[in-house]
Amino acid sequence: MSTALSPEVRTAALARMSADVLDVLVIGGGVTGAGAALDAASRGLSVGLVEQRDWASGTSSRASKLVHGGLRYLEMLDFALVREALHERGLLVGRLAPHLVHPVPFLYPLRHRVWERAYTGAGIALYDTLGGLLGRVGGHGVPLHRHVSKKELRRIAPSLKDDVAVGAIRYWDAKVDDARLVQVLVRTAVGHGALAASRTQVVGYLEEDGRVAGVRAVDLETGRELEIRARHVVGATGVWTDQTQELFAAQGLTVRASKGVHIAVPREVIAGEDGFILRTEKSVLFIIPWPTHWVIGTTDTPWDLAKDHPVASAADVDYLLEHANAVLERPLTRDDVLGVYTGLRPLLQPVGEDGEATTRVSREHTVATVRPGLTVIAGGKYTTYRVMARDVVDMALADRAPGEDPDAPVPASLTEELPLAGADGYRVRWNRKAHLARAHGWTETRVEHLLDRYGSLVDELLALVDADPELGRPLEGAPDYVRAEVVYAVTAEGALHLEDVLTRRTRLSYEQSDRGTASARPAAELMAGLLGWDDGQTEREVATYLARVEAERAAEAMPDDTSAERARLQAPEIRPFAPVA
Repeated sequence: MSTALSPEVRTAALARMSADVLDVLVIGGGVTGAGAALDAASRGLSVGLVEQRDWASGTSSRASKLVHGGLRYLEMLDFALVREALHERGLLVGRLAPHLVHPVPFLYPLRHRVWERAYTGAGIALYDTLGGLLGRVGGHGVPLHRHVSKKELRRIAPSLKDDVAVGAIRYWDAKVDDARLVQVLVRTAVGHGALAASRTQVVGYLEEDGRVAGVRAVDLETGRELEIRARHVVGATGVWTDQTQELFAAQGLTVRASKGVHIAVPREVIAGEDGFILRTEKSVLFIIPWPTHWVIGTTDTPWDLAKDHPVASAADVDYLLEHANAVLERPLTRDDVLGVYTGLRPLLQPVGEDGEATTRVSREHTVATVRPGLTVIAGGKYTTYRVMARDVVDMALADRAPGEDPDAPVPASLTEELPLAGADGYRVRWNRKAHLARAHGWTETRVEHLLDRYGSLVDELLALVDADPELGRPLEGAPDYVRAEVVYAVTAEGALHLEDVLTRRTRLSYEQSDRGTASARPAAELMAGLLGWDDGQTEREVATYLARVEAERAAEAMPDDTSAERARLQAPEIRPFAPVA
C-alpha cells in the first residue's frame, strides 16, 4: 500500500473516517500520536489519526533533536527510564529509522583531574552498559565511550577555551530530524492502512450510553463539519492534555508545560566534529553538530501562557549564548544566531507538588482511561515514543466497547520489528551514492543530504527529477535543498501550507539567517499548482509566513515571556481554528 500523504489521500481519508466506525481514533499528530496510529494499524485494526495543525507542529518539531537515554536521569538514579530509552535508541539507529537517526559523538569536559574523571567515567560506563554495551541492533549501534586527555581535547575541540577543562570523556548518543521522523511515522501508518488527516480540529465528542463513541470535527481546509465514530478514542495531545480532557468532559491527568528554547549558529563558528554536553546551574546544555549549523539548547522554565505559539525572549537567547560562551574561545554574539525555535515539554504534574521545579518533574509517561471510550497519554520522552504508543493502545483496547468480545486476545504490538518508511534499502542506496551523484550531476554531499532525509524513499524524489530536470536545481535562497523537495513535500509528505514546508519538511525557518524568507515565494509558486491556489492564496501564504518571521524576531527582542508572546501573536494564522462547542 502507498505511503503517500497527498491532498487527495487526505480528502479520501476524511471521507472514509466519516463513513466507517473505526476501531481506534487517535487525536494528536505529534510523535506519540503518530506512533500510536502506527502501532494500532500494524495490529490489523482500522485506525484514524487527526491533527489540528500540521504533523509535528507542536513539541515534536521543537525539541533538542536527540535520541538519547538522558545522562542526568541516570544521575537521578532513574535506571529504568535510562535503560528503556537506550534500548529504543538502539532500535531506531539499527532497525527502525537508520536513515533519520544517526550516532553523534559528544564531549563531556572535565574540570578536575582525578575524582571527576573517575565519577563521571563510571557513570558513562554504566550508561553504555544500560544501552547494551554497543547498543547494537541488526549489527549497528553507537560506539563505547573513551577518555580524552587535555592535549587530545585541544586537537579535536579547538574551539574550547584552554582553561575550561583538563580533559574530557567522549561518548555517543544519536540525533534525529524530529519533524521528519513524525511525518515518516504517519506515512508508515498510512502504508499499513491507517487514515490520516492534518488540519482537522476536534471540536466535540459523540456519546452513546455514557461512553465516548467518537468525535465531532472540522476540516479546517474546507470548513466542513464531520462526525468520526470509533470504538476507542486515544488522546495524545501533549501539553494540550488538560484541554483535551476538558473537551471530553473528563479529568484524570494534569500536565504542566516547560519551555525549551534552542538557537542555531553557523557551522564555521565552532571548530570540530563533536558536540558538547555542559552543566548549568539549572540543567545541562547541549551543543549539537549538524552539517550546516550547530544547535544549542536548552532552557527549562515554566510556561503559563497560551500553548499555541511559545516563543523565546531576549533573556532566553542571552542565557544560551552566555552558557555557550563560558567554554568557547571565540564568543558567540546575537549576530551569529541564524534562528531560534521554542517548544513546550509536557510534564506530568505530581499531585500536591505545585511548586516543584520543572527540571525535577518526571519525564516518564502515564496512560489513563479517563472515561469509557477515551484513553489519554501524557509525559514521556521523544526517544521512547514507541513504548508510549504501545502502552496507550494496549490500555485503550483493554477498555472493551459494546459488542467486543471481552475474552478476545488483544493483538500484540509489532512495532519493535517494523522498519519505518525509507529504512529498508537505505544502506544499499548509501553504497550507491557516487552513482546517484553522477547520474544527476550532483555532489556526493547533496546525495548524502537526500539519503539522510528520505532513505530509500529517495527513489520517489529522484523520479520527480527524472521527469522534470528543473526540479533537480537548488531551491532559490536555499542552496542545500532542491526544488523537488518542495514538490515532494506536497505530493507525498502531507504539506498543505508554505509554513509546513519551510518549517518542518525543511528546516529553513531556523537554519538560515533569513529564516527561509528568500525561499518563500519560489516555494509557494511550486506549491500553488499542486494545491490549487490562485494568485490571492499564494500571496496570502507568502505574506503570512513573512509576518510570522517578523513576529518571531520581534519576540526575541522582548525582555520576558509576556511581551514576547504579545509580539508573536501579531502574526495571523493561515488557518484559524473553529469554535469549540
